[in-house]
Formats: sequence, structure tokens, C-alpha cells
Amino acid sequence: MIKLLHAADFHLDSAFSSLPPIKATQRRTEQRLTLRQLAAACENCDIVLLSGDLFEGERIYLDTIEALKEFFASISAQIFISPGNHDPITSTSPYLCEDWGENVHIFTKPEIERVRIDALNCDVYGAAFVSQEQPAILGDFHVLDEGRINLMVLHGEIQKDSPYAPILKEQIAGSGLDYLALGHVHRTMIERVGQTNYAYPGCLMGRGFDECGQKGALRVTVKKGVCDVEFLPLRTRRYEILRVDVGDDALASICAALPQEHGEDCYRIVLTGESDGLDPESLYERLAGGFYSLQLVDQTLPKQELWSAATEDTLRGHFLRILKQRYDTATQEQRQHIAQAAKLVLSIMDGREVPL
Repeated sequence: MIKLLHAADFHLDSAFSSLPPIKATQRRTEQRLTLRQLAAACENCDIVLLSGDLFEGERIYLDTIEALKEFFASISAQIFISPGNHDPITSTSPYLCEDWGENVHIFTKPEIERVRIDALNCDVYGAAFVSQEQPAILGDFHVLDEGRINLMVLHGEIQKDSPYAPILKEQIAGSGLDYLALGHVHRTMIERVGQTNYAYPGCLMGRGFDECGQKGALRVTVKKGVCDVEFLPLRTRRYEILRVDVGDDALASICAALPQEHGEDCYRIVLTGESDGLDPESLYERLAGGFYSLQLVDQTLPKQELWSAATEDTLRGHFLRILKQRYDTATQEQRQHIAQAAKLVLSIMDGREVPL
């Protein structure tokens, strides 16, 4: 039996461009500190598989190099790395310019190579991106010794026409592997095809609203013919999108919808429902201090009073009836534009000042 930890897509030294510079710097520091949590999770593991994109690019802060070396040195297990599209093997790659330690094996070629671990009766296969895009790597690969436990660490995408080392499920099924540790997809996915278990652990830490929810790594136990994969959550700031019907009191509705522990996280709150005179800027000022980062998106629609004159036999009524017909069959986004147009024209008809 082999115990391993599988992680990927650290994206260390990400820009965090949506945050103010001070918070962006803080988030990069938090990325490095998360490695300590990951190291603790590697206790009692025989092997650690890191499936690429450990770096966001080739320009790496010295702080990050030191943190990653400390991470590797704190682990007694053998570590195998398959560089990906954000950290490919090039002449200036940090993977080639630093001494990462004796327990670290970095695959450096786009062809699959094998490392034998006789003490574990195990073979570990892997390959590397050598540019930001990479042709298919897995191909018609099949393990060399089916009697051993066969692992592979690889960065790639299960999609036929992907520019990122495309992989087909039929190729996985025919590989003879016991476990295929993949990277590139930032959500957790654990699957089995044929006799092979394969998984994406997802990214180590959310960096934007396209990476919402709990993040972490995978703890895997492998026997010949048996594989148990368990998600291991890490304590990191989360990105969350929350949709709230504002009702009659937008602030109260938002507070009621929020989980108890949200103050250290990044939230995008989408305001929905009908409202009359909602002031998102005022709401933001009252709420922002309760979050690490907050975005408010106003998708509310005007209350039905807007269309109350649609039954009148007047120019105003005729105008509103035409717009109301379009409003009733429109999408959410189109409804907002139609309602705004109705308000503006009614202001003109009433001789009111039109807000810019």
C-alpha cells in the first residue's frame, strides 16, 4: 500500500490584480504560508505528486523560492513534479536554476519518463510542458510493468482539441496506471475509467470569483487494483458569489443570507428581486468593513409601479405598453436596460431633470 498526497496549481506569486496593492502583497504571502499547511498534510506519506503550475510564471520572488525549498525540505516523502503551462521547462525556468533537494524529482522532458521505487514496488511516470502550449503527451502510453503499482503525474486537459497536452479518457483507460495525478483544471474532480483512477485536486488557493469555494489537495491510498481518494480542505481565504433577493430591506436581507463566518473571505454579492430607489454605493459603505474584499452587483428590477400607467389611453400609456411587452419576454440583463429606458423617457415626459 502506498500513501500519497496530490496537489497542483499553486500559482505562487499571482498578481491578484483585482485587489489593492497592499492586499495583493498580503495574498502572495498567504500563498507561501499555505505551503506549511500542505507540508503538515504530507506527514506519513510515501510520495507527493505535484501536477504543475506551481508558479504563475518565470519571474519568482526570492521569498517564494525560499518558501518552496522549506516546504520540500520539511517533507520526508519523495516528491515528483510535472511542470505545466504556467511553469514550463525553459532555459530560465526556476526548476533548472535552483537546487530543490535530493527528495525532489522534476520531470523536464515532454516525453513520458519512468522513475522506479523498488522499496515501494512502484513506478512513477511523468513529463513536462516545455512551452506555454503543449501537444498531447499521454498518447498510446502503457505501463512497462503491470505487476507494480503504477503512478503518473501530468499536467493536461481532458479535451480533444485543447492546446494544453490534451488527454482522452480512452487513453487513460488503456494506460494500465493505478492512479493518474492531473493538474490544470482548478476544480476538484475525481473519476475512474477502466481500471485507472484519475483526479484533479483543483487549485491550492482561490484567486478570483472563477475559483470559488473550498480549496485544497487530495490524500490518496493506492493498492494494486484499489485506490481511495479523499479531498483534503486547507484553511485559506475563500471566494464566494452570493445572490440575495433584496426584499423591502436590502441590508437586512444581505445580513440574513450571509454565513456566520465570512469576514476573512472575498465576496461578490449579486442583488436581485425588485427594488425602489436602491443605493448600492451606500450599501457598500455599510458592508465593506465586514469582508476582506467585497463587490456588489445590482441586478434588481424596478417595482411594478413603473408600469402602473400602461393601461391609460394616453401617449404615456401607449409608450409603456410597448416597452412592457418587450420587458415581459426579455432576459434579466435586457429587462434592466428596458426599465432604465422607461424611467428616462417618463422623466422627460414629466418635465423632470434626467439624471446623467
